[in-house]
Amino acid sequence: MKKLIDLYPYRLVNGGPEFLILKRAKGKVYQGQWRMIGGKVKEGEKYWQAALRELSEETGYTPVKFWTIPSVNQFYEASTDTIHTIPAFAAQISVDQKITLDGEHTEAKWIYSEKVENHILWPEQRRLIRLTNEILTSDQISEDWLIPLN
Repeated sequence: MKKLIDLYPYRLVNGGPEFLILKRAKGKVYQGQWRMIGGKVKEGEKYWQAALRELSEETGYTPVKFWTIPSVNQFYEASTDTIHTIPAFAAQISVDQKITLDGEHTEAKWIYSEKVENHILWPEQRRLIRLTNEILTSDQISEDWLIPLN
């Protein structure tokens, strides 16, 4: 069974956290959809390592803070008759970093969590963005969730 990750990049601006979403390119899975970063875990790779690799590959970003969101994305995929349970991570991006999109995406956009329904189709991804926003705005990132970047 394939192992997957979800990653929710955010940046802190005057009005609170903004979340990065990417539009999938034509010919790719979920083409035309706005999504957060997701991907497969490679052989011998830990889930958190896959999340950092996908962030770098899809955006060129390096986070200033990286942590496990205390929840998972769970859904059923009929084509493979599989229930996926996907760990979710958050990555704080500094506001001065410039994005470099890969070939899997055509556009990038920063949105506030209140606008998530206008862009993200998947209910669990919407919920995880709202949860991450709640954790950030209440300043309640547990030390246990932090993943060292060095």
